[in-house]
Amino acid sequence: MAASASASAKCINVFWHDGMMSHDTGKGVFDTGMDPEYIDELIEADKAGGKMVCSGTFLKPGSWDAALLAAGTTLSAMKHILDRHGKIAYALVRPPGHHAQPTQADGYCFLNNAGLAVQLALDSGCAKVVVIDIDVHYGNGTAEGFYQSNKVLTISLHMNHGSWGPSHPQNGSIDELGEGEGFGYNLNIPLPNGTGDKGYVYAMTKLITPAIQKFEPDMIVLVAGQDSSAFDPNGRQCLTMDGYREIGRIIHNLADRHSSGRLLIVQEGGYQVTYSAYCLHATLEGVLDLPLPLLPDPVACYPEDEAFSLKVIESIKRYQNDVIPYLKGT
Repeated sequence: MAASASASAKCINVFWHDGMMSHDTGKGVFDTGMDPEYIDELIEADKAGGKMVCSGTFLKPGSWDAALLAAGTTLSAMKHILDRHGKIAYALVRPPGHHAQPTQADGYCFLNNAGLAVQLALDSGCAKVVVIDIDVHYGNGTAEGFYQSNKVLTISLHMNHGSWGPSHPQNGSIDELGEGEGFGYNLNIPLPNGTGDKGYVYAMTKLITPAIQKFEPDMIVLVAGQDSSAFDPNGRQCLTMDGYREIGRIIHNLADRHSSGRLLIVQEGGYQVTYSAYCLHATLEGVLDLPLPLLPDPVACYPEDEAFSLKVIESIKRYQNDVIPYLKGT
């Protein structure tokens, strides 16, 4: 189903299906519990009543149907934009998808919702697509899916957590840049623990905006996780509503400048349920470029010492400028 929320001349078309609530993630976010036949494995697991697909990732009764609905809902949201019914669409989906690799489930993810939407955009005539992932964890699945492509620029802002096992061999480090034609088109921005509003906005301004200006996409996909917030139990970053709002505003300006306003937002993580909702609201306020916040921050300010984060971001910029041809001189 789709619903619209309007603000002035702009609106966000929201895509959701109640069937996605059938997915049971397990007892908690810290539960523990590969080849082309990967999808068959998930189907068989569903028929058998479920299984632990990899550490911490459980496919339970109802999960497979929910995963299919999440993927289909995200594709419908992208098609809505491609068919020119609207310029901004939000896929409010679960289970999430950005850790799911072409042949591997990972990190609560079974199918890569955003990745499928990107491929649909390419198949429908988009020449270049950029993915901006602000979830607290590395969007390794999306990166893996387009690691050898120069048509998709995958950018991930994440805490510096490294690999977490066989299902997640990628480190999310700055030297994972893509391969072959895709070299330079996977930009990882591992931020130190405690990075907050000022650090994230600095990274958006100094690293992401120049890269997108050089890449010149005709579609933008924002992979939006609220687990980078100051109070999330599954992250170590310090974003508040103000930070999410400013990120949304920067994305709005990038979409207006490069993709004729076309923007797909895909939901990912967020484990402090109440504050995640506020941070999502702030992100959408920014995307709509509202002049004033509609909701106050219930927790107000969170102290941030951005000095170390800014130094890290500057070092990442120097590295990218040195090794990525199209970023030299930016």
